[in-house]
Amino acid sequence: MEQEHKYLIENFDKEVLREYDIRGIVGQNINENTAYTIGRTFGQTVKSKLNSNTIVTGCDGRLTSPLLHKALCYGLRDSGAKVINIGMGPTPMTYFAHYHLKADAAVMVTGSHNPSEYNGFKMVFDKHSFFAEDIQNLQKLIDNDSLELKIGEIINNDITQDYIRRNLLNINLKKKLKIAWDPGNGAMGTVMKEISEKLTNSENIIINEDVDGNFPNHHPDPTVPKNMEQLIAAVVSNKCDVGLAFDGDGDRLGVIDNLGNLVWADQYMLLLCEEISKLYDNPKIIMDVKCSKVFFDEAKKMGCEPVMSRTGHSPIKEKMKELKSPLSGEMSGHVCYGDDFYGYDDAMYVGLRLLRLLSNANLPLSDLISAYPNTYSTPETRFDVDESKKFAIIEEVKNRIKETDQKIIDIDGVRVENEYGWFLMRASNTQNQLTCRAESTTKDGLHELVKTIEDQLSLSGVNYKFTI
Repeated sequence: MEQEHKYLIENFDKEVLREYDIRGIVGQNINENTAYTIGRTFGQTVKSKLNSNTIVTGCDGRLTSPLLHKALCYGLRDSGAKVINIGMGPTPMTYFAHYHLKADAAVMVTGSHNPSEYNGFKMVFDKHSFFAEDIQNLQKLIDNDSLELKIGEIINNDITQDYIRRNLLNINLKKKLKIAWDPGNGAMGTVMKEISEKLTNSENIIINEDVDGNFPNHHPDPTVPKNMEQLIAAVVSNKCDVGLAFDGDGDRLGVIDNLGNLVWADQYMLLLCEEISKLYDNPKIIMDVKCSKVFFDEAKKMGCEPVMSRTGHSPIKEKMKELKSPLSGEMSGHVCYGDDFYGYDDAMYVGLRLLRLLSNANLPLSDLISAYPNTYSTPETRFDVDESKKFAIIEEVKNRIKETDQKIIDIDGVRVENEYGWFLMRASNTQNQLTCRAESTTKDGLHELVKTIEDQLSLSGVNYKFTI
C-alpha cells in the first residue's frame, strides 16, 4: 500500500453505530472516510487501553469491501498501529488471526448476511467482543477532538493454511460421509475446497463456490428457506448425508438433513449438546430467546444447564466467558465452541464438529433429529419497519401483554408463553427490522399465536401477514 492517501476523519451517521458492529449502506451512510475514521478511532482506543496496538484486519468478498478495507488499514496505521492485513476471507479467519498472531485487536470488513448494498465492520478487542457502548464511544473521540496522528505500519500476512490446519485439528471421520456444501458465493468459498479436500473419508459436492459480491445464485443467509433451495436439491439429487450452508462472511451455519429437510440451529444444537454433555459435568449451554422450548427441555434431560440469553453473537460470546460455557448458539446459526476451540463463531468449525458427530452415529441425520419432540413453528421471520420506531413498537406490545395473564420473558424484546405455546417479538440490532417467531405443539395453536402477533403489530400501526 502506498504511503499517501486522501481519506478524511468524518462524524459517523448515528444509524451505522449498531449494537454489535458498525453497518450501513455504502454510498449512503458508509464510505471510505467512514472506514478511515473507524481505523483512527478504534486504533487509538486500543492503544489507550493496552498501551500497544497490533491489529489484524480482513475483509469479505463484497464488491465494496476492498476499498473500505484499504481505507480502514490506513486509518489504523495513522493511529500508530501495526496493522496485519490477512486479506480476503471469512470473518472467523480474522478472529483466528487475532489469537494465532497474538494481536491486540481485530477488525473485519463485512456486510455479513445483509443485502449487497450494505457493508460494515466487526471488531474484537483483546479477545473480547467490542460492542454496545464501546462502539458509541468512537464518536466521542471525534467530538472531543482528541485523535492523534501517529504513523504505524501495514504488513501483509497470509494465514490461510494455518486457519485450515487449525479447523481440521482433531476432526476425523469414522465412516465415509457424502457432503454438499454451499458458501453462497460468500467469503467461506476462499477455503472451502481445500478444507473439503483435506477432510479424510469424505465425498464432497460444492455449489456456489466462487466468491462473488453480486451473490448471483441466492442471498447468503441460511435462515431464509428460499436461500436453501439449491442446497436441498444438491443433497437430494446426489443422495448426500448432509448439506452445509454458510452466510456471506462464514460465521453462521445452515444445515440440511439427508432427506432434504431444513435443520434449524436449535435442532442441530441438541446433537452438539449431547456430545458436550458427555465431556463436561452439568455444562452451561447458552441459547438465545428465539430458540425452541424443546431445546431447553431436552438439554436439561441430557444433564446440561441451558441458559436463555438475549440475541446477539457479541453478548453471547461474553456470557460464555463469564459462565465458562463450552458451547453456545443462537437461532440465526451463530454457534460458538469453547470446547477444544476459542469461543467465537466459526461456521466451518461447527460444521466439521457436526460431521464428526454424524460419522460416529449409527443413524442418519434425519433420524437423529426426529428423536426429539416435534413442534409446529414459524421460521425466524424478519420484516422492515421504521428504524426510529422499532424499539418503541416492542415496548408498546410488552405493555399491552402485561395487562393479560400470559407469561413474559423480556431479556430481549418480548417472549410470551401461553396455553398455545410461545412467541417472540424483538427489534433487530443490526437492521431496521422486527424479528418474530412462534412455536406450538399443534397446528391450530400455531395459528392462534400468529394471529396474536399480527393483532399486536396492527395495534402498533404495522400491518404484516405471516405465511405458515
